[in-house]
Amino acid sequence: MGNMQFDNGEGTFLISYRKALSHHMPTTHFHSTYEIFYLMSGTREFFIKDRTMVINEGDVIIISPNILHRTTNTEMPKHERLIVNIHESYMASVNGSYKDILQPLFESEYLIVKCSLQDRLSIEVLTNRIMLEIQDQKPGFEMYAQTLVIQLLIICCRHVKQYSMEALESPSPMHERISEVVRYINTHYMQELSLPLLAEKFYVSPYYLSRFFKEATGFTFVEYLNSVRIKEAKKLLERSSMKVSLISKKVGFGSVTHFGRVFKSITGYAPLYYRKVK
Repeated sequence: MGNMQFDNGEGTFLISYRKALSHHMPTTHFHSTYEIFYLMSGTREFFIKDRTMVINEGDVIIISPNILHRTTNTEMPKHERLIVNIHESYMASVNGSYKDILQPLFESEYLIVKCSLQDRLSIEVLTNRIMLEIQDQKPGFEMYAQTLVIQLLIICCRHVKQYSMEALESPSPMHERISEVVRYINTHYMQELSLPLLAEKFYVSPYYLSRFFKEATGFTFVEYLNSVRIKEAKKLLERSSMKVSLISKKVGFGSVTHFGRVFKSITGYAPLYYRKVK
C-alpha cells in the first residue's frame, strides 16, 4: 500500500499512513485531538514538549491535545508509520467510563509505549485493519475504524499500567542543554525573548544555539517561540472571553497585526475562528 490519507472533514478523526524515504510534517504541530503515532519500521527522533527522544520500530507514541511535537531526524529518513488523530468525544461516545479505562492518557501529556511481542502482534492486527477499512470505505467504515482505534488505545493503556513509563535517554548532552532552553521558553514565552538574549543566559554563542536548537527540536528558534505563543493564545481563545488584542499582548506579541499573521500561518485560521468552535 502506498501513502494514504483520510480526514472526516471536521478535524476530529484523521488517519495518515506513509512509507517514506523523506520526511514531511504538516504545518500545525499541535492539535485539539489525541495523536497516535505508530512506527512500523525504521527509527525516528521525536521532540515532544521539551525533550528529544529516540523511537524505534514497534513503538507507539500517544500525544495529548495541544502539546507541541515534531519528528526531527531527517538524516535517517527511511521509515513507515501510521498516524491517527482522534478527538476525545469519540472515546466518550463508546463508553461513559472511558476516563477510567484509558486513565494513563489523561494523567500525562504523552505516552511512549514500548510493547512486548504479544502486544505488538495485537497492535499490528489492529493497524492493518484500520488501514484496510479506510482503503475499502465500505458502509460504516469510519465508525469501524474509530472502534479499532479505541481498542488500540486500550491495549496501550494496559501496557503502560503494567510496565510504567521507563526513563528515556536523551540522545546527547547537547539535547539535554537544548531541553533546558526549551523549558525556559515554555515558561517565559510571554516575555521579550530573542536568540542573543537566550544565548547569553545559557552561556552559549547565538550561532551554537541557533544551529543545535533546530537539530534537537526540528524547529528554528523563532518558529518554536511563535508556536508556543500561538498554542497558548488558542487555549485562551477557546476557554476565555478575553479580547484578541489582550490575548496577543498576554502571550508576548508586540503588535496585534503581527499576532494575527503568525496565528494564521501556524493554525491555518484567523484567531476568531477558535472563538466560534466550542
